[in-house]
Amino acid sequence: MTDPAPITASSLVRVDYHTFELADSDKRVPTGFDTSNGLVFSLPGQVVICTGISAGWVTVSVEVRRYPPERVDTDAWDEIVDRSVETTNGALRVASVMSDTPDLPVLTPQGPGTYRVRVHARGRDTVPDGAVDEPVEEYLLIVWPTDRQPDQIHRQSGHYGAQLRAQPSRPAPPVPTAQGDDGIRRRMRERLQRRRTP
Repeated sequence: MTDPAPITASSLVRVDYHTFELADSDKRVPTGFDTSNGLVFSLPGQVVICTGISAGWVTVSVEVRRYPPERVDTDAWDEIVDRSVETTNGALRVASVMSDTPDLPVLTPQGPGTYRVRVHARGRDTVPDGAVDEPVEEYLLIVWPTDRQPDQIHRQSGHYGAQLRAQPSRPAPPVPTAQGDDGIRRRMRERLQRRRTP
């Protein structure tokens, strides 16, 4: 089936600690890094996308659909992975870990339930582990409602993604008693340090 009118939009999105997220709440839980597919992992209500840069800006385009796309554009992207995510409140949005929410539409307009997110990435090998003022990485997120399924890998050709896949997954840091801004920054520093520890 084809979508009569998918919702599309693009925005710059702030990256900190090698990630930006999709979240259906302001109350995010600390996550370990599941690097098995080298690009994306999720918990209920939260999707984490791993970036090559450690800090700066990336270009994110979204396409919200009622049905899955008919084809996968593997020629234009370095990495493409489909991942299932559950949202309890039906308001999944692109979010920055330490910045304001970008001006992009809700990705789950059909309400609570299970969705598929196809994450496309390119440019992660340009400035790996660097901080940038101008975007060097691009992401396309295509989202549609469907039943839960295992990850589907469409393309894995980036060097940075291969490095992530070679690392063991890391557990989540302990939840601190203080939930203020300093606690969030400390948790994110711990997450980054865990990723870099051999």
